[in-house]
Amino acid sequence: MTGLGYTLPSVLAVIAVCAWELAYLRTGLFRKPAYWISMAIVVGFQIPVDGWLTKLSAPIVLYAPEHTSGLRFPWDIPVEDFLFGFALVTAVLLLWERRTAKEEA
Repeated sequence: MTGLGYTLPSVLAVIAVCAWELAYLRTGLFRKPAYWISMAIVVGFQIPVDGWLTKLSAPIVLYAPEHTSGLRFPWDIPVEDFLFGFALVTAVLLLWERRTAKEEA
């Protein structure tokens, strides 16, 4: 079962975080330019660090091929790393937004 070990959980994490925002939290985070700028900054730092850790020529972090989709870009970064990164950073920012809104109310 290719991809179930890392691909499926990363896709489910993105779906869960987006559903959490859209169906329950409703912070409006996805409509804020500051959120998208923050995500661009995160990806800007993630690419060189993750690229160095996962480069196929001399990997520090190894992934079992049967647990990933096999899609890697740029610099051999597994696409799943970007999905988990999106879910993690977005979940933290959603919690921040929710707490800030409660404190202001």
